[in-house]
Amino acid sequence: MKFRLKITFCMLCLMAVLFGIGSSALIAISFQDGLDREKEAAKNSYRMLIYTLQMTGELETWSSTEEIQALFRQLSDQGGSWSAISLYSEDGRLYSSGDAAEYFQDPRGTVDTQHCAISYFEDGAGERYLQLSGAFLAGDRTLYLDMAHNISMLYRTREQQQAAYRRIFLGMTVLCAALAYTMALVLTRSLSRLSKGAREIAQGNFSYRSGIRSGDEIGRLSEDFDRMAGQVEQNILDLKESVERQERFVSSFTHELKTPMTAVLGYADLLRSQDLTEEERRDAANYIFSEGKRLERLSLKLLDIYVADQGEVVLSEQNPGRIVRDMAEHLEPGYREQGIVLTCRCGQGRCLLEPDLFRSLLVNLLDNARKALSDGGEVTVSVETTAEGCTLCVEDNGPGIPAESLERLTEAFYRVDKSRSRRQGGAGLGLTLCAKIAELHKGSLHFESQEGRGTKVIAELKGGRL
Repeated sequence: MKFRLKITFCMLCLMAVLFGIGSSALIAISFQDGLDREKEAAKNSYRMLIYTLQMTGELETWSSTEEIQALFRQLSDQGGSWSAISLYSEDGRLYSSGDAAEYFQDPRGTVDTQHCAISYFEDGAGERYLQLSGAFLAGDRTLYLDMAHNISMLYRTREQQQAAYRRIFLGMTVLCAALAYTMALVLTRSLSRLSKGAREIAQGNFSYRSGIRSGDEIGRLSEDFDRMAGQVEQNILDLKESVERQERFVSSFTHELKTPMTAVLGYADLLRSQDLTEEERRDAANYIFSEGKRLERLSLKLLDIYVADQGEVVLSEQNPGRIVRDMAEHLEPGYREQGIVLTCRCGQGRCLLEPDLFRSLLVNLLDNARKALSDGGEVTVSVETTAEGCTLCVEDNGPGIPAESLERLTEAFYRVDKSRSRRQGGAGLGLTLCAKIAELHKGSLHFESQEGRGTKVIAELKGGRL
């Protein structure tokens, strides 16, 4: 059963129970009030009749039935409100009037001169009556008086009210069903959109959004659903991008291995199968050696990345300015030979670092700057402490990097200028390692570059300070 039908059914049941209880109670209260009024009116009439009989004089002087009948006819003409009346003694009936008198119940065992009894009866025609029975003294005799009031109108009124209730109940049920279903349809429309969204996402449409803004619980559910869908879509995009990076990595890694391995195998086969001169053998051996060193550097870089990714980093308090200054002094002669001016600006302060990883980060950034300056130039390295750690900056005035390449610089084996990088011995893994080291220090790597105006690499390390 659909949820909107369940809502409709529940609202119908609730309406039926509440309307039934309320209407039945109202009819019952109305009937009981009318019956109480009839009782009170009948009691007053009965007392008045007894009082009138006692005021007529000496009741024992009633010597004949004709006199008693004449008295009651006189009282009836004066406004007696009974439907039937009966007067009798222990010896027999003295007077009776009305068709309903024959249906009177005998109350003599339950009444006395101080108390009267009230009962109900129904005649042969289905009319209902209220019977009042009592006794009073007439000289030395006890007489009994029964009086009946017709209360059939009360029962007919109740039946009419019950019939009207059934008609109104049927109409209210139909109206409530229509309104309840309409309201349920409006309320569940948002759930239908959410259900459609779940099906769309299950079918691969991760861009679907429900867009429900109702401000209620369903609206908040929709907002949570849209956030979930957005996160799922982002995760899928990240996963696709990760798969693409892995595919590029495998492709690049295979290419990096294929070129030197082809050369090594070719020259090794040449040495094995051909008679070469001493100079030719030396050239072949040198080429095999250089390509082997290239494979060694590649494997060491990959090992460094793996160790940085898998190892646990223990940070300790270090002076980054001193590390940078010592490293610059050590590398400066080699840079000078290539016509590169290495300038160092080191601020004061201490922060938490892993010193070996920090040195590896510095060496790789400086090495990339050196490779960019094939015809000489200037490299500036600076470091300063911050509230969260330190910031390392390496800047060169080389040819710069195209804007479309900036986002891919930290990908493994990615090179802006592939031919020049291979000639200089690069494997395209240095910046990948640098990004991993910055990440291990809770920081990040940023690039600023313009073609023809140099490149600036900023490593923000947020390992903290003591």
